[in-house]
Amino acid sequence: MFGLENLGLVGLFIGTFLAATILPFSSDVLYMAILAATKDPAGCLIVGTAGNWLGSVFTYWIGWIGKWEWIEKWFKVKPETLQKQKSYIDKYGVWLALVCWVPFIGDVIAIALGFYKTRPVWTIILLLAGKFARFLAWNLIYGLF
Repeated sequence: MFGLENLGLVGLFIGTFLAATILPFSSDVLYMAILAATKDPAGCLIVGTAGNWLGSVFTYWIGWIGKWEWIEKWFKVKPETLQKQKSYIDKYGVWLALVCWVPFIGDVIAIALGFYKTRPVWTIILLLAGKFARFLAWNLIYGLF
């Protein structure tokens, strides 16, 4: 994971933030590695959630101010992908923010939510709820083993 696991909670924050933005990797492996190394479920939950949430908020904001050209260049999302997502956004609205934690497609959903100007406050709150639930689930799974 680019050496981030050696940085402890700081590495977790950086990695989870980047995983929700520009780098195509899942933060789950990094999260579990740092959770196992630190044995600090509360710290990992707070830091992992904060990093991943802020990364998604940043991605949402990029979508909000974005132009097709930027989104294609920086996020490698084709216009037809966003158009396809629009039908889901029209149907489910801000509730899609709850699944922005899903690796790879979550970033596209966050961009689309911003691009199609969903309600910012509710989108950001639901992004937080989804990210928190994801890492809480990993803590519970880790606790079973």
